Amino acid sequence: VQLQASGGGLVQPGGSLRLSCTVSGSILNLILMGWYRQAPGKQRDSVAIISRGDSATYADSVKGRFTIARDSAKNTVYLQMNSLNPEDTAAYYCKVRLTIPGSPYEYEYWGQGTQVTVSS
Repeated sequence: VQLQASGGGLVQPGGSLRLSCTVSGSILNLILMGWYRQAPGKQRDSVAIISRGDSATYADSVKGRFTIARDSAKNTVYLQMNSLNPEDTAAYYCKVRLTIPGSPYEYEYWGQGTQVTVSS
């Protein structure tokens, strides 16, 4: 199983970015898909998580600005980020919880980080 994240970059305050994370490999069910972020010197925190039933939860700091969505046909999760501010600057990581054929267990995988920098 591999996760490929993309979409980070440099944006001015007030701007927008969309992150994508595609999961590939032998997958049975994608149970949860989510985005986390980690700023330098800080712990990695949850930003947004979406379930297989499209139920989403958000960190208080991003509510009303960020939207998480998933495309189950493409095994892809998106994070639309609007009204970005410098406090959103961080490396953003996708994480999934899934099952694979032939195993009764759930597994978690992380993607590589994609850097988001909000600066004028």
